[in-house]
Amino acid sequence: MAKIQIHKPKIQIPKNIKKTKHYGGKVNTAVEMINASEEALWGKNPVEALKFERIETRKKMNWIARFTLSLITSGTFLILLYLLFFSDLKDGHRDLINILVGAYVGVLAKSTDYWFKDKDDAEDKESQQLHNNNNIPPAVVNGEKENG
Repeated sequence: MAKIQIHKPKIQIPKNIKKTKHYGGKVNTAVEMINASEEALWGKNPVEALKFERIETRKKMNWIARFTLSLITSGTFLILLYLLFFSDLKDGHRDLINILVGAYVGVLAKSTDYWFKDKDDAEDKESQQLHNNNNIPPAVVNGEKENG
């Protein structure tokens, strides 16, 4: 009866890191570890690696979009404040600017909530689900709830 050997893939250090480092081929920084893990995943299971890559790309694009919208909202609020306090407006226009400033207070509150409250994004949930399907323990990031 033949023995079945289970081959566990080792995390291979990317060739570009091996060339640049002279520490016996060991991973020394977090960036090197992430690169080595990603390369090992691409070698072991390219479909899952592609899913991870797509989720990370979506996370980056969503962050850029939200950051841009927050900047636009803040800029508009500052312009409205400038118009309200430092420019000469007719009484009817001043009332309209005052109403818009009041409306933007709520918009700024939502923007502040996004940046400073704990939240569950769809991409975070999808990443968590992908980790759980692969039996990979999820990494807890500082600031996240450790109990789920």
